[in-house]
Amino acid sequence: MNGKSIDINCDVGEGIGNEPELFPFISSCNIACGGHAGDEDTIREIGLLANKYKVKVGAHPSYPDKDNFGRVALDITEKELKETLKHQVNTFLKVIASTGVTMNHIKPHGALYNEIAKNNKVAITFLESINEFKKKAILYVPYKSVVAKIAKERGFAIRYEVFCDRNYNDDLTLVSRKEKDSLILDEKKVFEHVLRIVEDNAVKTISGSIKKIKADTFCIHGDTPNAIEILTYLSNELPKRRIQISK
Repeated sequence: MNGKSIDINCDVGEGIGNEPELFPFISSCNIACGGHAGDEDTIREIGLLANKYKVKVGAHPSYPDKDNFGRVALDITEKELKETLKHQVNTFLKVIASTGVTMNHIKPHGALYNEIAKNNKVAITFLESINEFKKKAILYVPYKSVVAKIAKERGFAIRYEVFCDRNYNDDLTLVSRKEKDSLILDEKKVFEHVLRIVEDNAVKTISGSIKKIKADTFCIHGDTPNAIEILTYLSNELPKRRIQISK
């Protein structure tokens, strides 16, 4: 069937344990590599699962903060941040080498993802920390973000990412998880959200405004309570609009 094909990615290896149910429905994944969650055992386990289901794998580094699940911006030095990010990605690479998959991308997690979207200094520190992997991996970043602009200038291959299960502010930042409407949990609303982005390159923000956006990959959080139900619904409904999930 002719039509569009989209990449759906999912944050995994974060202790939920639902990866066997998620993987039939997704085309790429972001594996926690010890900063906010995960360790060598979980990286290996998920790498093997990704190989089985032909899911592309990426490193999902973060602030080194398991207590807050990487969702708080830590006050650490540039040197400390670079060291932990390099260590996390190198650990990821070392482990997946034995699983039959190779690194497709790097996607920062949580507070780090949000910080580099708007903060020049942190974005540059992040990019410097992963510079040695520039030729090995694509970088998943938000559309119109600070990090996207600098990464393109520095020769990184980037893919714009949007979130299926998160609401957006008018400036295209994500609604804070501290707000009650940060998550989109209704499967039909997620579908409408995704469909508007795919067909119109636009997103309806929390205020009701329609803003232009570009998307190369769509994220469902593995720890969203009904992630499996959302993915099942999308896999059933998207083909009716001639939209396939790429594998």
